[in-house]
Amino acid sequence: MVRIATIDVELCKPKKCNLECIRFCPINRTGTKAIEIREGSKKPIIYEEICIGCGICVKKCPFKAITIVNLPEELETDLVHRYGINAFKLYRLPIPKEGMITGIIGKNATGKTTALKILSGKLKPNLGCIEKPPEWDEIIRAFKGTELQRYFKKLVDGRIQAILKIQYVDVVPKYLKGEVGKLLTRVDERNIVQDLKIELGLEKIWSRELKALSGGELQKFLIAATLSKDVDVYMFDEPCSYLDVYERMRIAKIIRRYAVQKGKTAIVVEHDIAVLDYLSDLVHVIYGVPGAYTLPRKTSNYRLASRA
Repeated sequence: MVRIATIDVELCKPKKCNLECIRFCPINRTGTKAIEIREGSKKPIIYEEICIGCGICVKKCPFKAITIVNLPEELETDLVHRYGINAFKLYRLPIPKEGMITGIIGKNATGKTTALKILSGKLKPNLGCIEKPPEWDEIIRAFKGTELQRYFKKLVDGRIQAILKIQYVDVVPKYLKGEVGKLLTRVDERNIVQDLKIELGLEKIWSRELKALSGGELQKFLIAATLSKDVDVYMFDEPCSYLDVYERMRIAKIIRRYAVQKGKTAIVVEHDIAVLDYLSDLVHVIYGVPGAYTLPRKTSNYRLASRA
C-alpha cells in the first residue's frame, strides 16, 4: 500500500490555527513524528512512510488543506511526476496517436494541464524523484516498450515538435503586446493566417491591440497563433472556454481541419463533452482525487457516433 499525503499550500495557514494536524496525530502522541513543522519551514510536512492514514488530521484541519489517499503499491512503477513533498502525483500519461486527435477529460486539479506540459516538452518529468531529478536518458528508459518511449525519444532528439495553447488566455496581454494582425502574421509558418482570419471571424479585431480583446477574442487569437505554427503535434488546453455553443463547434471544426486533416497530430483537453465527442478519435478519462493524484485511462476503440 502506498500512502499519498498532500497539503494545499494555499489553504494551509499555520499562523491562523492551533496546529490541530500535529496535536491530534496519534503517531505524534506516541512520541514519533508523522507530521511536523521542520526548522526553517513555514508549513507542516507529513512523512508518508510513517503516516498510518487514519485521517484524523484531515478532519481536524480547519482549512481543509490536507488530503490522505491510499493506493496500490504497484502504481508507483507508473509514477511520472510529483511537484514536491506532500504535493500532487501524476501517474501515467495520455498517449498521442499520430494523425489523430486524442481527447482528455476530467475534473479540475487532476493533472490534465501537467500532462500537456510534459508531452509538449515544457515540463521535464521527474518520475517522483524530487531531490535528484532524472536526466532524459533515464526518463526515456522508464517508458521502455511503450509508445511514449518512442514519442519522447523523437521529442528530445528534435525529430518532432509540439506546441501548447495555454489554458488561461487572460494572462496573454501581460506578456505579449501588439496588434492582432501583425502578431499573427509574424508567427505564421504555414501560410494559413489569412484563411484563419476569415474562418475564425477575426476581421473585426485584426487591427486591435491584444489588451483590448475580450476573453473569447483572446481565445480565438491563441488558437489561430497555435495552428499557424508548423509543428507535428498541436495541444489545446480548454480551447472552448469563453466561447458560446456556436463558436465552440466552429473552433472544433477548424482544429480538425488544420490539424488532423493536414496530417498532423492533436491533443485536446476540454470539459465540453459535445465538443470533445466531435473532435476526438480516442479519449483518455482522467480520474483520481483533485490535488492529490491522477490516473488517465484510455477508452479503447473510441469512435464518434457523429462521424460514424
